Amino acid sequence: MNEIPLHDVSLESTFEKYEAKFKAIADKKRLQIMNILTQRGAMCVCDLAPLVDMTQSKLSYHLKILLDANIITKETRGTWSFYDLNQKEINHLLSSELCCLFKPTC
Repeated sequence: MNEIPLHDVSLESTFEKYEAKFKAIADKKRLQIMNILTQRGAMCVCDLAPLVDMTQSKLSYHLKILLDANIITKETRGTWSFYDLNQKEINHLLSSELCCLFKPTC
């Protein structure tokens, strides 16, 4: 009788979630954006663009990646959108929960 190899799908969605988040922050420009938001707080694209030396359209591309990964948040104030670091998510990425996935015992 042939045995069917088992595949642990219980962690599959967890791994996919973290993969998306780490892909989002695995870029020097996006790390720079995150650092600026850490230092200055919520900012609109028009104020952020000159600080990262990018056009607004290119910056919007990077912000969308960070936003989709829940690394930053977006708040609309009138006609402007302000982006801020999602500190709760950053703390979660650096938490013991993630570390426990790679320790023999936790």
